[in-house]
Amino acid sequence: MQPLSILFPLVFVAFVGFICAKLKLLSTEHFNGLRHFFFNIAIPTYLFISMYQADLSQVLSANVMLSFYGPVFLIYVLCAAFFKVLKNMTLSDSAVLALGCTYSNTVLVGLPIIITSLGAQYGALVFIIITFHSALLFALTFACSAKQERGFIDLIKPLFVNPIVLSISGGLLANSLSIPIPDPLQSALSLLAQPAIAGALFVLGGSLVNYAIKQAWQQALILSVAKLVVLPFGVYALARWGFELDIKTVAVVTLMSASPLGVNAYLVARQLGIQQAVMASSVALSTLLSVLTLSLWLTALIP
Repeated sequence: MQPLSILFPLVFVAFVGFICAKLKLLSTEHFNGLRHFFFNIAIPTYLFISMYQADLSQVLSANVMLSFYGPVFLIYVLCAAFFKVLKNMTLSDSAVLALGCTYSNTVLVGLPIIITSLGAQYGALVFIIITFHSALLFALTFACSAKQERGFIDLIKPLFVNPIVLSISGGLLANSLSIPIPDPLQSALSLLAQPAIAGALFVLGGSLVNYAIKQAWQQALILSVAKLVVLPFGVYALARWGFELDIKTVAVVTLMSASPLGVNAYLVARQLGIQQAVMASSVALSTLLSVLTLSLWLTALIP
């Protein structure tokens, strides 16, 4: 029952958001307002204050970074080669689909699960790892895409002014330089950050109304299996047997990689005009299937 007790509150909040959107209890304008608040204010504040208060000496490790990004990079390359060679797709299409096999919805799904199952102290490890997540995978995809209408620098520039990246980087910098933040201000920031996780899950549920699995479910299923099964098993194997990390760190990197496909991957596909239906279907399908696969991973990983 432990995986159920961990996942049920998170799934419930997302389901309430889905119902509110489906029944139009909240309008599109309402959800847009909530999305702007949570993703531009509440979540960045949460990430900043958490990173600022973290004990960095316990989370900075090259082995941990390699245990996550090594399999991510390898699976990306293998999936791109699979779609290009065996499916006879262009490099652009293959790169976008490879992104769908490797890009994790860590902030909205992985982070709440890790904090709930392992404890808030492991949030700092998650923040350190995901700092480079979007930059690496989006840069690879843009570099492989032959349909760039703008220069490479213009395409990746938004990654470095992203509120998520800036908040984590700012908190890391302030922490490492021991920049003092008065306790009353820290308390105020913590209060502003409190609704971040629940609100993000609520908005995530509402956004699933916009994605139809039936558009391209066969390819979406292939991407979902790669994302929810193949990638996390690769991360688990390298972390557990390659670098012999402690069991809770193994659980953190595995659960991060086992999170469903993030919505931003679909936005990249839409920006490039490539495989949009497949990526939209994959976001919805992988999110639904992740309830089952994450339950299995939690059963295997959490004592």
